[in-house]
This record gives sequence, structure tokens and C-alpha cells, in this order.
Amino acid sequence: MHCSVMAYDVIKKAAAVYKGVDISSLAAEDIVCECARVGRRTIEDVIRINDLKTVEEITQYTKAGAFCKSCIRPGGHEQRTHYLVDILRDTRTAMDREKLALQAEASNFSAMNLIQKHRAIEIALDEKIRPALAADGGSLEVVDIRENDGVTSVYIRYLGACRGCISSTKGTLQFIENLLRRQLADTLRVIPL
Repeated sequence: MHCSVMAYDVIKKAAAVYKGVDISSLAAEDIVCECARVGRRTIEDVIRINDLKTVEEITQYTKAGAFCKSCIRPGGHEQRTHYLVDILRDTRTAMDREKLALQAEASNFSAMNLIQKHRAIEIALDEKIRPALAADGGSLEVVDIRENDGVTSVYIRYLGACRGCISSTKGTLQFIENLLRRQLADTLRVIPL
């Protein structure tokens, strides 16, 4: 990530020189971490995509906060406009609001677009299925979702201890499918890969 950020800076500088403009006029987003040159939008996207919950996870994914650490929280050697703790809090709050709004819409699963259906399925899995699987050392991931003739097919891949478990093709699979049908729509089917 750090190397790609450095390459981005070089390209931006070259574009500024070529166009004969100040490099600051090319800034597309607020830089949060000057050391790693990571912007606010990048951090927000990484939090959302990877469901990050801690500043340490943000640092692991982006290197923001890995060097001088002044971008992590107020009180460092350098005052910043945005800090990782605030971006994490605000992004998680927005994600929670979106989750609640999606749950409110979940009663009309058939009217959702494919992205909304995917989110609703992930929420149901996170709340009910994944914790039960994790208790036995397993998990699952949604690999694909397809719609055909009013049926939504959810393709899953088992992870961890669930991968080789005999129950994963019968009892566990039936449990997952029944829960998704009860919570979202009876037109759902779950297919393990």
C-alpha cells in the first residue's frame, strides 16, 4: 500500500508539472495520514469493505497510523483535521444506521435489488449463523448470489472446521437455509460449493 501511495504522489506531481498547476489543486481527497499518504475516502472504504472495528485493523490494511501515529487520535505531535478514531467511529455509526434501515426494508426482500439482498443476507448470517459456526471453529462466506425465476440462490463456501464437516451438507445447510427463509424470504435457497 505504501509503495502504491508513493507512486500515486509521483504521478500526481508529474501531472501538476505537465499541466503547469500547483499540485494541491489536484488533491482529490483529504489526506489523513501524511506518512503513508492515505486519504479519508480510502480509509472509509476499507472500513466498510472489510467490516473493520479497530484502529489497529485500519493500520494493518492501509498503513495509516503505522509510522508517526499523529493521525490516530488528537494529542499527537501534529494536529490533523481528521483522526482515525473519529473516521472509524463515524463510519461505523453510518454502517449501523444503514444496517437498521436495511433491516426495516427486509420485510420486502423481493423488492430489493441484488446489492440490497446481499447486504440483508450478510446481516442475517452475521447475527445468527456465523456466531454459531464460530463456536465450533468454523465459518462461511457468501461467494455469489444469483436470481432466476423468482428464486434467489445463495452460493456459500464453508471455512475452518465447517469445511470438512459431514453436517455441513445436511443439518447445518438446512439450518442456514431455513433461517434465511424465515428471516428474509421463502424463495431463498442455499447452495454449498
